Amino acid sequence: MFKLLSPMRLFNLATLTPVILIAAAALWGGWWIAAAVVFLSALTATLDEAVHHVTPPAEQSEFPATTWLSVTLGLTHFILLALVVSTLANAPMSLGGKIGLFIATGFFFGQVSNSNAHELIHRGGRGMHALGKWVYISLLFGHHTSAHVLVHHRFVATPEDPSTSRLGESYYRFAQRAWRGSFRKGLAAETERQKRVGAPIYLHPYVSYTLGAIGFIIVATLIGGAKGALLYIALASFSTSQLLLSDYIQHYGLMRAKVDGKYVPVNATHSWNSPHWFSSAVMLNAPRHSDHHAHPSRTFETLLIPDNSPMLPRSLPMMATLALFPKHWRRVMDPLAATWSADQ
Repeated sequence: MFKLLSPMRLFNLATLTPVILIAAAALWGGWWIAAAVVFLSALTATLDEAVHHVTPPAEQSEFPATTWLSVTLGLTHFILLALVVSTLANAPMSLGGKIGLFIATGFFFGQVSNSNAHELIHRGGRGMHALGKWVYISLLFGHHTSAHVLVHHRFVATPEDPSTSRLGESYYRFAQRAWRGSFRKGLAAETERQKRVGAPIYLHPYVSYTLGAIGFIIVATLIGGAKGALLYIALASFSTSQLLLSDYIQHYGLMRAKVDGKYVPVNATHSWNSPHWFSSAVMLNAPRHSDHHAHPSRTFETLLIPDNSPMLPRSLPMMATLALFPKHWRRVMDPLAATWSADQ
């Protein structure tokens, strides 16, 4: 099976199949809605647990295909967004059907679009970076483009990083602190950079983040009136909550030590990883988080899982479900995090 399913074929299958399912669900409803929800939840979890496989890095000959896939996912994101908002606001679909469509689309935006936008903002090309930025803006989280690169990667696993979750902190408290903190610190970092290069205020990235978000809300209103705008904001919020949930899980309780007043360099012990193959393919290897922080410029298909890195006891989607129940989360994760922190 896996000889036939090369790494890039797996990435294509895992990320493009839900695009087709969600588009069909928005257009025709019925069993397409159930198929989209199941693919992005139960099927992914089942394949992770039932099939033990670690996807190797893609071969060099496959590298051009990763750019094609990222651009395709970025562009289809906007098509799906408009289509789903229109269906939810205007189509004569049952309430159960609309709830299913909302959940499936939120899962896709939260797991695939967010992971792809993350990949794009780390790419060197201006066009690729801009595409990732506008995906984040469309999810009303544009400032993540600045905060992730300028703040998170610099201060990860320290108290200075709002996107690093503390030992004992619940997801719900973290999500509020991380959203506000990343907005403020990203703004400060971008403002300092703008002053340093002497750029005019209208070129400040936060101008495009703010005006872009307003623009998307206006478009949603034109598509579906006030109902369309509210549904769009709810969908973007649901999707963003999953990005925050990933940050919460992948950095929970792991902090860099201070030596002579300076934090030790980021290494493989400062992020949680997951070797589960299918959810990793759905999220473009985002669960291989240690290698990403060690080598931010590496594209997703080349990421590895370091031998000496912390491993989550279950796949990232399974741990995300557990994180919604703080007492159970802490019972599982606090002892593991304490062990790794003691070793740092």
